[in-house]
Amino acid sequence: MIGIFKKEKEMNSACLVSSIILNLLFIINIYMGGQRKLSWSRRAAEEAEAVAAISCSGHGRAYLDGLVVDGNKPVCECNTCFTGPDCSQFIPDCTANAESGDPLFLEPFWMQHLASSALVVAGWHQMSYSYNDKTFISKELEKLIRKVHAIVGNAVTEDRFIVFGAGSTQVLIAAAYALSLENTSSPVGVVASVPYYTLDKLQPEYFNSEKFKFEGDAYTWRNRSDARANMIEFVTSPNNPDGQLKKAVLHGPNVKTIHDHAYYWPHFTPIPAPADEDLMVFTLSKLTGHAGSRFGWAVIKDETVFNRMIAHMELNSMGVSKDSQLRTFKLLKAALEEGTEIFDFAYQTMKTRWERLIETLSLSNRFSLQKIDPQYCTFYNKVREPSPAYAWLKCEREEDKDCNAVLMAANIIGRQGSRFGTEDCYVRLSLIRSQDDFNILMERLNKLVAEEDGAKTM
Repeated sequence: MIGIFKKEKEMNSACLVSSIILNLLFIINIYMGGQRKLSWSRRAAEEAEAVAAISCSGHGRAYLDGLVVDGNKPVCECNTCFTGPDCSQFIPDCTANAESGDPLFLEPFWMQHLASSALVVAGWHQMSYSYNDKTFISKELEKLIRKVHAIVGNAVTEDRFIVFGAGSTQVLIAAAYALSLENTSSPVGVVASVPYYTLDKLQPEYFNSEKFKFEGDAYTWRNRSDARANMIEFVTSPNNPDGQLKKAVLHGPNVKTIHDHAYYWPHFTPIPAPADEDLMVFTLSKLTGHAGSRFGWAVIKDETVFNRMIAHMELNSMGVSKDSQLRTFKLLKAALEEGTEIFDFAYQTMKTRWERLIETLSLSNRFSLQKIDPQYCTFYNKVREPSPAYAWLKCEREEDKDCNAVLMAANIIGRQGSRFGTEDCYVRLSLIRSQDDFNILMERLNKLVAEEDGAKTM
């Protein structure tokens, strides 16, 4: 009998060991030895991968929600100057698009980081207007934004409030509303120093508000006896269009300032110190390149201004789309996981483009560019070379008063100087579009410079 119990005990021990081993192998198989089995997300993942695998010859993309043929087959949407079913056909006489600020130069970075930036969302995800705390702002995304600023060192966020908006466009106008003093007998004057960001003028004019009115160049209001009692100044730094680090022109107890820091990231400018102003505006589009996600934010010192901006956002749009906030969260998290890689990639891309442009236009007597001096950058801990988002091109000849017309005759579309409050002998050329766009722009400029009478030689 004792022998039987001993044998049974040994068998039970062997079964227990086998069970433990099987469970361990099961766990390892699920979590360590490959992909975890998918259920409801499998179809979504397969659809996304199938569309991403469509070949567009590197000159276009197919999208899940893009154009389709035969009812449901996605087709390639081609870059400028390319056509055909797979975007492989180049259009020789097409026009180089250097007009818009589409930050497509970052697309190759995200093509290299598909897994970390991909997003699959259940149909029931965040269906409510608000989050559990009854606000329209994701607290986890707010924490992540503060972390990004701390790592980059481009803004002070400690003891500050943060407001979300549909891109910096919505945030800027909300800030203008918030800073407009209540119960004033006349609209607050809104100004910006020339050359100013186009929307600094267009938004106040479009909304035609009783609270504020665009009053032109900030420099014209310095020391004027008829200056308004209350004014708001937009300060875009680095500036759009010329990439300069700007400071406020107007000062005093009755002047409020909105600092637009959309381009205050290491790939566009040196970061000499963290920005520490009362109201600072940033945008996802110029950080990660995702302009279509429409996400921006403001960092605010004054709680009253914060509450006014929150009230404006709630009445204007019931906050920012939760889908946009989720994608922003995923993108920022993915970017931080890669350390400085996104900034290194973006900076090298923009620096290389600027150097190519300088090399071409250094041979020209007809055109000149803005001068941007190298400066010490606390992010890279060194003096770094310029890498602006835009070229602020000037036609130097007296007869070329309309520089945009000169470029259009050479099949180049830019944005004329009058859109920025200055003369039309200036044109802004975007350097942040796709590599195809930039290559075609350079081809057109090289040809234009080569055709100059008396062009410089190396």
